[in-house]
Amino acid sequence: MITVVVSSLVALIIGIAVGFLSRKLIGEAKIESAESEAKRIVEKAAEAAESAKKTALLEAKDQILNMRSEAERSTNERRNELQKVEKKITQKEEAVDEKLQAVEVREKQAKDIENSLGEQKSKLETLIEKQKHILENVAGLSTAEARELLLSKVQDEIKHETAIMVRDMEAQAREDADKRARSIVALSIQRCAADHVAETTVSVVPLPGDEMKGRIIGREGRNIRAFETLTGINLIIDDTPEAVILSSFDPVRREVGRLTLEKLIADGRIHPARIEEMFEKSKVEVEAEIRELGEQATFETDIHGLHPELVRVLGRLRYRTSYGQNVLKHSIEVAHLSGIMAAELGADVTLAKRAGLLHDIGKAIDHQVEGPHAVIGADLARRLNETPFVIHAIEAHHADVEPKTVEAVLVQSADAISAARPGARRETLESYVKRLENLENLAESHEGVEKCYAMQAGRELRIMVKPEQVDDAGAALLARDIAKNIEDQLEYPGQIKVTVIRENRAVEYAK
Repeated sequence: MITVVVSSLVALIIGIAVGFLSRKLIGEAKIESAESEAKRIVEKAAEAAESAKKTALLEAKDQILNMRSEAERSTNERRNELQKVEKKITQKEEAVDEKLQAVEVREKQAKDIENSLGEQKSKLETLIEKQKHILENVAGLSTAEARELLLSKVQDEIKHETAIMVRDMEAQAREDADKRARSIVALSIQRCAADHVAETTVSVVPLPGDEMKGRIIGREGRNIRAFETLTGINLIIDDTPEAVILSSFDPVRREVGRLTLEKLIADGRIHPARIEEMFEKSKVEVEAEIRELGEQATFETDIHGLHPELVRVLGRLRYRTSYGQNVLKHSIEVAHLSGIMAAELGADVTLAKRAGLLHDIGKAIDHQVEGPHAVIGADLARRLNETPFVIHAIEAHHADVEPKTVEAVLVQSADAISAARPGARRETLESYVKRLENLENLAESHEGVEKCYAMQAGRELRIMVKPEQVDDAGAALLARDIAKNIEDQLEYPGQIKVTVIRENRAVEYAK
């Protein structure tokens, strides 16, 4: 058994040893085979790498050759272009050189010509001086005198042409403005018809009989003296049957006296105490009537918001006259005319009517305050918080200040229209003649005027000029200057037409 085990162990050991050896031998064989295979693969890879290297080198050489050929081609092209540019530059330089040479030739020629011209200029100057001396000797004038003569002639010609232009432009402007103005004025006059009755400075009071005259005079004239002292008016009792005359330049006082006398005649009791009582009643009645007249004027012209004092002063204008024209009626007419013209021109109608109604407000108190009635009225309106535009129109309606608004000009025009209506105003013979003389004297003060005539009650001024001193263009300027002087120096209602007449007559005698 032991032998068997030993033999088995020996056999096992021998088997293990044999298996180990065989396995070792097989592993070494495999390693050798793997090494040989690895060598073969390495050699093959080296051959492939070498082949790839050669291929890459060949491709790189081809690319280098291509790039070199492309660079050479591009270089050749640029070289050719540079050669062309260089050639052009060379040609241009040659052309510039040729032009420079030509310019130098021309400069030389110009210098020669300049030298020649300088010589000729000096010769011409010498000749001009000689000719100038000859002309001065022939004409008998020096250069300065000739220059002054020429300038004077040119100035006369320019003045003549200017006068013609001014005349034509003024004629055109006047024609256009006259058409429009006449249309507006005619329309306003047609739409504002007014009656004109000249006011007087006396009032006539009828009596029931001539015996009443004695009662009015009273014992030893005490009644008439009391009456005149109290009322401040003159009571004229003459041979006029059944009437006495009240005379005063203050219409308000005259109205108070008239009412007082009528109340005394109706009562029949005439003595100083009764006269004083009736006088106080009449004063209250006249004051109430004055306020009522002012309110009626505002209602008639549709003017609202006036200060109560302005309304009262406006009513006093009923008892004021200007050249026989009632000032309140005149103011109402001016308000209507101003409103109509303002409506036609697109101006402020309410403002124009308000200013027209108040434009103569100063005449109600001008006997109490010194100064022109336009300025007095403007101060009164300013004190009673009237609007600045109305104040300006009142102040400017007689050109005491320059009118700056359309409404102020319209009030000025309406005032002239109302005053210039036929029969609206009257004036004394003395003032009438003096106005005509002032017009003629003003026109005759201008140079070139031969005769002058004021016509149509001073509405037209006809001027005869000396034809050898005033030409046709100068006649237009003379008419304009005279009209301007009339506007600046004289006061007049309406407008004055200035006509300058220039006449040439050629006279010969057959012998």
